[in-house]
Amino acid sequence: MATSVLAQTEVAQTMAQDPAVDTVGPAEGGPLLGRPGLPLVCLDRSLTVQQANQEFFGRFGGDSAQPCGRPFADLVHPSAQQPLLRKFAGLTEGRRDRFTSEMLAVGSDGQAFTASLSACAVRSSTPDVSAIWVTMASDEEPVDADVMPSRKKIISEVDARILEGIAAGVSTVPLAARLYLSRQGVEYHVTCLFRKLRVPNRAALVSRAYSMGVLKVGVWPPKVVEDFVK
Repeated sequence: MATSVLAQTEVAQTMAQDPAVDTVGPAEGGPLLGRPGLPLVCLDRSLTVQQANQEFFGRFGGDSAQPCGRPFADLVHPSAQQPLLRKFAGLTEGRRDRFTSEMLAVGSDGQAFTASLSACAVRSSTPDVSAIWVTMASDEEPVDADVMPSRKKIISEVDARILEGIAAGVSTVPLAARLYLSRQGVEYHVTCLFRKLRVPNRAALVSRAYSMGVLKVGVWPPKVVEDFVK
């Protein structure tokens, strides 16, 4: 579409006019549009990082992690992955050319922070998307680590299934039957979940799990993010 072709042309023109722009990535990946201080990355259709500028590497590369070749979803907090991936699907499936969204990202230090993301689909000679350009403007305000922790395996498989059941409104007896546990067994695991997430009741447990990203957003029935399961 015209908008996407224009975006691709602007990339080339900007790089031609500003040779000082620094980029990092595969040589065959082509130039990146650079703006000082603004992390920018190029993704392929599978949302894998192909190329990035120095600002992006500084924010997500760290000393050992290499962003290129990693799924972009790895850089997004678990609580924000599903809604964001649905928006990216709109680009790859041709239902939109671009979108902007607030997101929770996870830096190389494991700290979650909020950022404003802008994504634009690039099409060349065919209607298919050839690449996706993404910029992220961080407000530099880290999210409380106690509320938005990095991915940690904090609950067992049984705890995960019980948490999903509670979030879906399933009471103790049918939940026990579903998991082949006694009623006392379910209550024991619920008490353990209260202790681990530091909450006083089931309503607070579900709310806390969503705020921590343990439960996926926008999914029904509720589903625990596997990254948190031991």
